[in-house]
Amino acid sequence: MAAVACAAEGGRHVAVVDDNFTLGGQIWRGKDTPLKTAEVWRARVAAANVVRIQGARVFAQPAPGVLRAEQNGSYVDIAYEKLILATGARERFLPFPGWTLPNVAGAGGLQALVKNGLFVEGKRIVVAGSGPLLLAVAAYLKRHKAKVLAICEQAPLSRLLKFATSIVTDKEKLLQAVVYKSQTLSAPFHTGCWPVSAQGKERLESVTLRKGNRTWTIACDYLACGFHLVPNTEVPELLGCRLLDGKVAVDEWQQTSILDIYCAGEPTGVGGVELALVEGQIAGYAAAGLPDNARSLFAERARRRKFAQKLEEAFALDSALKELPQDDTVICRCEDVSYLTLKDEPSWRAAKLHTRCGMGPCQGRICGAATEFLFGWNAGSVRPPIFPATLSCLEAIPELLELQETR
Repeated sequence: MAAVACAAEGGRHVAVVDDNFTLGGQIWRGKDTPLKTAEVWRARVAAANVVRIQGARVFAQPAPGVLRAEQNGSYVDIAYEKLILATGARERFLPFPGWTLPNVAGAGGLQALVKNGLFVEGKRIVVAGSGPLLLAVAAYLKRHKAKVLAICEQAPLSRLLKFATSIVTDKEKLLQAVVYKSQTLSAPFHTGCWPVSAQGKERLESVTLRKGNRTWTIACDYLACGFHLVPNTEVPELLGCRLLDGKVAVDEWQQTSILDIYCAGEPTGVGGVELALVEGQIAGYAAAGLPDNARSLFAERARRRKFAQKLEEAFALDSALKELPQDDTVICRCEDVSYLTLKDEPSWRAAKLHTRCGMGPCQGRICGAATEFLFGWNAGSVRPPIFPATLSCLEAIPELLELQETR
């Protein structure tokens, strides 16, 4: 939204392609987002002369300077002179016995379901995993009258205290943390704690937690569990953008290694909504040919990136989490591939060839991040279609010459 508004305000003809039907991504999803910041950006986008292509998911690049997206079962080809990628992030899931049971969901995933109408009033919920999203989700669920039984953060207390101390001077972040904590005071908060198994017959009935040498089981209706975030880099990779340490490499203008392709937000490094907004503005101004406007935001971006670094250090995953899966634990849900089947494979490529791990509908978005943590595998190349697409979209031949002429 920030990139769109700033590029359009610079006088450029701008189109936004969004796989959601409303703008706002995962953070500002739904109607119950009263944040002033969200309203400001919604107003700026509404005031701009922007073409909206919503409910469209980019899955291929049929020609240089052209993206192909699927929308309502049909394809649409979008030609561009400059492109800004803001593909966000997804939750990281770490497999453990019972994690595939119904009512075990990602922390952000359960929040999104509630935003879209899932009724949780009176439901018993355990929130577990890692990252500041846990408190935000717990607070959101409490506001919807759910019974949050426990909040379990895998990071140790020592790192969390260091992180909290480091943001004392950031009044905005500190206030946000205080608000979330005040809204979840009735829920026990455990550090150095994570789920080791989930139990149930047809759906989740209980979860077993571990903290140090102690384990205990809690009866619950939902387990919201996510271990921080993973940047969505598939589209940048498809276009040939260089990655560095699992993130899209960009220069000071947010330009990638490919000329006239920019990237902003979580794909360049998970740092929260404030950093994403700043990077989006810089990318929008730079793409619109307004370098002075972009440069005026460099200091703010540097400050926000320091916070992102602190975030990464504070919520680094404990190596003990690698011991969660048992031999019969499913790692790849799409292709039903177990830990036993994978643990002796030498690489991601070998695992795909021998077991079909990562070759299902999600194309490794879930098991790829898990196996990277568990085995140190690198997912390697990205090929189209990067999302499931209909045969009609895959076989269509666009009138590329006409498209190139009209862009």
